[in-house]
Amino acid sequence: MPITGGCLCRAIRYEFSAAPILARACWCRVCQYIGAGSGTVNVCFPSAALTLHGQPSVYKNVADSGNAMQRHFCPGCGTPLFTAADIRPHQVFVRAGTLDDPEICRPVSTIWTSQAPSWACIDDRLPRSEQQAAPPA
Repeated sequence: MPITGGCLCRAIRYEFSAAPILARACWCRVCQYIGAGSGTVNVCFPSAALTLHGQPSVYKNVADSGNAMQRHFCPGCGTPLFTAADIRPHQVFVRAGTLDDPEICRPVSTIWTSQAPSWACIDDRLPRSEQQAAPPA
């Protein structure tokens, strides 16, 4: 059964034919912008398993980790959808809130806690990394 999701206005839909690799919560400053003040939860999938319906816009920037990033979002409603790092073209990170079933993969850690504001809600049950964690296998 494919894993599906999409943007708020439904102009962009996607499906994955593979299981998620892992999910992480991220509190880097870029994710705080994307999350409108909170961190983001990002689910990693093999990029070859992605089928995309619709054309997202792409914003390119360099993350605090030094990685060149491609951030895909809906040009109509602005929903952030995916992030991909140029150095890992075999993986794509999906914003968990865009999944039709966000229960498919729970975060296994929280990264970039050094950039979280003092009021951030960070799950004490998860391992923390002050900066970028090792890339998923």
